[in-house]
Amino acid sequence: MADLHFSDAEPTASERQAVLAALSVGGVSDSAVVIDHPRVVRGGTQRRKRLRHLLLPALHALQREAGWISPGGLNFVGRTLGVPPAEAYGVATFYEMFRTDAPAHELSVRHVCVDPICALAGAAPLAEHLRSQGHAVHEGPCLGQCERAPAVFIQGRREPDRVPADDSGPDSLLVSVTASTPAAPSLLREMIGRNSEVGESTSMEAYRQRGGGAALDEVLRLGPDDVIAQVSAAGLSGRGGAAFPTGIKWRAVADGDGPCHVVANIDESEPGTFKDRLLCELEPLAIIESMAVAGLVVGAEQGWIYIRGEYPLATRRLHDAIAQARSAGWLGDDAAGSGQHFDIELRRGAGAYICGEETALFNSLEGFRGEPRNKPPFPTTHGLFGQPTVVNNPETLLNVNEILRVGPQAYRSVGTEGSPGTKLFCLSGHVGRPGLYEAPFGTPLGELLELAGGVQGTLAAVLLGGAAGSFVGPDALALPLSLEDTRAAGTTLGSGPVMVFNDTADMSGVIERLAKFFRDESCGQCVPCRVGTVRQHELVTSIRRAGGPTAPQRELLGDIADAMGDASICGLGHTAASAVMSAMRLGLLGDSAS
Repeated sequence: MADLHFSDAEPTASERQAVLAALSVGGVSDSAVVIDHPRVVRGGTQRRKRLRHLLLPALHALQREAGWISPGGLNFVGRTLGVPPAEAYGVATFYEMFRTDAPAHELSVRHVCVDPICALAGAAPLAEHLRSQGHAVHEGPCLGQCERAPAVFIQGRREPDRVPADDSGPDSLLVSVTASTPAAPSLLREMIGRNSEVGESTSMEAYRQRGGGAALDEVLRLGPDDVIAQVSAAGLSGRGGAAFPTGIKWRAVADGDGPCHVVANIDESEPGTFKDRLLCELEPLAIIESMAVAGLVVGAEQGWIYIRGEYPLATRRLHDAIAQARSAGWLGDDAAGSGQHFDIELRRGAGAYICGEETALFNSLEGFRGEPRNKPPFPTTHGLFGQPTVVNNPETLLNVNEILRVGPQAYRSVGTEGSPGTKLFCLSGHVGRPGLYEAPFGTPLGELLELAGGVQGTLAAVLLGGAAGSFVGPDALALPLSLEDTRAAGTTLGSGPVMVFNDTADMSGVIERLAKFFRDESCGQCVPCRVGTVRQHELVTSIRRAGGPTAPQRELLGDIADAMGDASICGLGHTAASAVMSAMRLGLLGDSAS
């Protein structure tokens, strides 16, 4: 365990080499910072600020090389970057993927998802089977592979991280049901029918042949102001769950002072969500083009991709796409021939659901614990490194490309007045064909389920919006899936998860697992969430054992939900009780106990 000062522990030669290789992109060498005394670091505050954002890549390098974050390795990282050892240790212990205890002989760890969809698909017996074969197994939260549950992620030691059989490419079902003319928006239009044809997804030549680069051409033709006007006229809202108007966000950053940033938030860790993974695996060049569009429009010189650490295939393809984009002139000092500098760095998260919250993501990128910041100020004025920042997820960014392709009027021809365009829905659980489905906003829930092969068995409940969403019953099949209609019905679309449960599912067990998910994923920074998620999980566990809630338990759950919703710093605490409360209203927690 790290002390509050630098100890005498030294890194191995291989750890030193791995860290320096990871930090070479930042121009850091072994002699970058000189240590004269355990409590004195030469280099100064400004140097520490400049280098600290490399802490997460350095920790990844240690984890991969040694299988854990050793005291000697952590000392070396702290000395090199000028980060106090206690703070470096605090970051290392924040994430699910990092270990601060020496590993066993096993060179890799099998992470098995135990969240609801994978649990229904046999995660527990799978974990036992892997253990029986002598593997090190870690049972943890959602891995973003819900459409092919039960999910496993193999975290390698001295080898690449991977998911089983990922070399053949994604095998997930992709379906677009966008109506009207060929000009209508459809993010999945080019993906359908070539799921395993990796070359068509990742080759710049093939991407250009099917229209890649057209959005960048439109930016140069129209200019930033007209692009923002088109995005605003199209009514595009964020697809990550908050549904904030994209045009307003971009305009605020474009009008700001000083340097600004564009961040692609690909840290989707909501149980039931996997759309961003598929978008990045199948259309990595489209993601890079859309980021370059955003950068040129708002005047950013630097873009950042923050992708969850459990997505090794998507990460590799994005790395390759960035390299191809640089070679093609889309990135660099004269990005796309604009005369403007814009480049992109890719950073892996390390397993923390909270880092999907934009300000927690900023802290993680900057080399701190992924804890949310108070708002205001908002990211549009004080975002990454305290500078104006556009944060969008891949689905939102790709919608901008579609708006530039078809124009605002054609874009609004699909969907509803309050929710124009299409939405990507992640269907999982008891449906015939789990996968990623694109449908116009306003499509009824029952119609969407039929597109996925229908409910297998008798429908018990649907969880809309993932763990932070709400359960609806069989009587909600006519519910139009739009922002305004779900809001009026007291539920949410979130980022698009649709988790289906039939009457064979142990719903009280599902709900207990969701409560445990929030207990485990709370960053612990604020009391309402830190204490509330623990008390909620304890109460749900007690209710499950008793077969149903008593009247006092119902009241107490409501009080906990109110406290977390009113006083938590961020959205995790605000929504941590949503699924539990909706389940109690639908009677999914069992009959009331005496």
